[in-house]
Amino acid sequence: MTSAYAQAGVDIEAGDRAVELMKASIAKTRRPEVLGGIGGFAGLFDAAALAKYRHPLLATSTDGVGTKVDIARKLGVYDTIGYDLVGMLIDDLVVVGAEPLFVTDYIACGKVYPERIAAIVSGIASACADHNVALLGGETAEHPGLLGPDEFDIAGATTGVVEADELLGPERVVAGDVALALASSGLHSNGYSLVRHVLLADGDAALARYVPELGRTLGEELLEPTKVYAADVLAVSGVHAMSHITGGGLANNLARVIPDGLTAVLNRATWTPPAIFQLVQEAGNIPQPDIEATLNMGVGMVLLLPEAEVAAAQAVLQARGIDSWRCGVVESALGDAPRVTLVNDHV
Repeated sequence: MTSAYAQAGVDIEAGDRAVELMKASIAKTRRPEVLGGIGGFAGLFDAAALAKYRHPLLATSTDGVGTKVDIARKLGVYDTIGYDLVGMLIDDLVVVGAEPLFVTDYIACGKVYPERIAAIVSGIASACADHNVALLGGETAEHPGLLGPDEFDIAGATTGVVEADELLGPERVVAGDVALALASSGLHSNGYSLVRHVLLADGDAALARYVPELGRTLGEELLEPTKVYAADVLAVSGVHAMSHITGGGLANNLARVIPDGLTAVLNRATWTPPAIFQLVQEAGNIPQPDIEATLNMGVGMVLLLPEAEVAAAQAVLQARGIDSWRCGVVESALGDAPRVTLVNDHV
């Protein structure tokens, strides 16, 4: 006999099957501090591990993937957007020097398709495992009537820890610090409302179109997972501050770690943004200031560090497969100079 809840559109058995399917993926993220398994009301993390810190500060962040999930839905590819979620979460922690400890996720959908939910979680788990972060728990919520049967959204939260006297931020930044740019893997997970508006204006069929400038279909490009930097940048010594380049673009995000009295002068001539950025700009006839204030333009993270530390930092990053380059320098601000200035210096 069908339950009243099932008649209302909520399939508890499908939810249970989704949990069973995701267990193996979640197990790969287990850290020694994790207690118990999934299925309880709360995830448990042994805080005794913090005893090794002199003065531990907890850091936390919450975020989602945004409208990029619509691209995943239309292409029927669900095992990559977990990287977008984890990148948006833990790379917001590492900018203060914090080691991410665990992640929890939340998936809302119109109807639970167990295999799809398991695929989403497998991507989240893989990204967590890559950076030694426990996937401690989560929630799958079925919202019939609020979301269509094929619609879903994902979000999450993370917690990390950093020594109080090792906290990174604008207080450490000084004139002469070098701005070291880390290459993005593409659009990452921001600006997709704009991207979808201009590139899919003629319909979803454009996703299957091969684009020579990209060397693949538009859909493949738009679904390229966010590059996650956490473990890699934590391996770099001597950093004064970091900026995760997400919504708002390069200048707006870097400005958040530039203190009063200083300005970061960035040279556009030091890099060429990947083709997808020009494609979006031309398709939407978007002015340069607008595109730079929306998309990352090929820079996923910026490190601010002394000149003496740059060579060693680049060697560490290169060994970890991350392209980096000097994109600017921090200077004393003159008058009402903005915290970040982008210049076209081709010298």
